[in-house]
Amino acid sequence: MMNEKEIAELRRQLRPDRNNITRVYGCYVNENRSIVSTFSQSLGLAAQEEMEAYLNLLKKSLSGTLGKNLVDIAFSNQQVLDSEEHGLLMQLRETKLEDPDILQRFYDKVISCVSLEENYLILIAHNTYDVPFKAKDDVELEDSSEVYSYLLCSIAPVKKTKPGLGYDYNEQQFHTFAGDWLVSPPQLGFLFPAFDDRSTNLYNALCYTKNTDDTATPFIETIFHTEVPKPAAEQKLSFDSVLSNSLEEECSMEVVQAVHEQLSNLIDMHKESKVPEPLMIHREIVEDVLDDCGVSESRREAFREQFDQEFGADQTVNPKNIIDNRHFDVKLPDVTIKVKPEARDLVQTKVIDGIKYILIRAEDSVEVNGVSIQFEQPEECMV
Repeated sequence: MMNEKEIAELRRQLRPDRNNITRVYGCYVNENRSIVSTFSQSLGLAAQEEMEAYLNLLKKSLSGTLGKNLVDIAFSNQQVLDSEEHGLLMQLRETKLEDPDILQRFYDKVISCVSLEENYLILIAHNTYDVPFKAKDDVELEDSSEVYSYLLCSIAPVKKTKPGLGYDYNEQQFHTFAGDWLVSPPQLGFLFPAFDDRSTNLYNALCYTKNTDDTATPFIETIFHTEVPKPAAEQKLSFDSVLSNSLEEECSMEVVQAVHEQLSNLIDMHKESKVPEPLMIHREIVEDVLDDCGVSESRREAFREQFDQEFGADQTVNPKNIIDNRHFDVKLPDVTIKVKPEARDLVQTKVIDGIKYILIRAEDSVEVNGVSIQFEQPEECMV
């Protein structure tokens, strides 16, 4: 699996003065999945702004969070030895996209599985990178260890801007301009082969998806023909469901706060450590928190079983995918309370005279619609 440093290293090469891309290739598709046009554009002959625009689109397919926007794709041994999907990617790479028949097969395959409900652009390029040796202190040396040859693809919506009043510099007057068709940031993309351990890995690829839901599922199944990892958004819903359903009456506010705090701390420590590999945790991390909170063995056993059913036995997950460490929300049917994660302990649950309440400790002044209010009991604020 690639790490953040390796992705950043490739991104740095996608600059006008560093890249070795001679041409970019594209296919313009309308909302009915019909090809409007195809093109081959020399970057060397392109204007500076146009070159930067192409490179920025490609670079976007190497952006986002590992495990969320950037999904590791693993091919089986049999796929690498003999499969249509891996063979097509290898042919594109080996021909450097210069064979029109192979390129058309690729376009057709993408069009068969991508539907953005609007026009879109398939942009693909072949690049080479002379990978320099690195000393133990990460200082780059002049000699190259290998030449990394790879494909980078971006699939981006093409949207029409609204007509409006604009300035014509030639006539030095304002005129009403019709809307133009402009390329938006990509929704999907991929890198092949992977750049693992700063070297070519034909057994892996990296898939980019702007949305963390299941938008990329048809794309991954068709282009790579591999098992689709559970999308990040779905992982969070699954974890929330497992925690609630397995603990039942023992799923208290204190337990949820403790799980959120522990996973948030792990995320913060990982960020501070600057370890390039994505943070992955085992189920036991959450089990320890449940144990510390006094959750019964039977409920912990139910958690183990349901977690393994959802995520797989002995599998690891990225904690960023199962909690939002930047927010702590308390939702009621008609009210949503948003609390800073570091202030999560201010929220409590109480049953008073048989009625359930959410209590928020008000240590400082409280404003309602900008107006400071007072309480008869300043130590507590009842919602």
